[in-house]
Amino acid sequence: MTPPQRQRRDPAVPEPATPQEGEGKVKNPERMYVVAGPDGERAELDLVTLIVARAPDPPPSASPEQAAVLRLCAAPLSVAELSAYLHLPFSAMGVLLTELLTADLVKARAPIVRQARTDRSLLEAVMNGLQRL
Repeated sequence: MTPPQRQRRDPAVPEPATPQEGEGKVKNPERMYVVAGPDGERAELDLVTLIVARAPDPPPSASPEQAAVLRLCAAPLSVAELSAYLHLPFSAMGVLLTELLTADLVKARAPIVRQARTDRSLLEAVMNGLQRL
């Protein structure tokens, strides 16, 4: 079996002319990606918002970027970390996460705030109790 051969363009044959604006109907190029949902709104995301995947495996209809986000978010990750891992700017990550949030594939939550320091007297009492054992 022989591999298929590429056909070379003949330099003597001119390229077909593209219609000018006045000559015929000019087609608009097809948009490959929609930047916002049907209502044009985006989710309220911050750089420290934590993203968690709801399902362990991405659906078959997910784009490669969406699948990567879902795989990375098995454990909670911030939007900034996701942006760095996928080499995408925050604005593009916001659009991608908005789509995942509307499809209910991920959950966004506020970051965990560290509580105030524990009382020193409590720590000393625990340490003294452990030393007595």
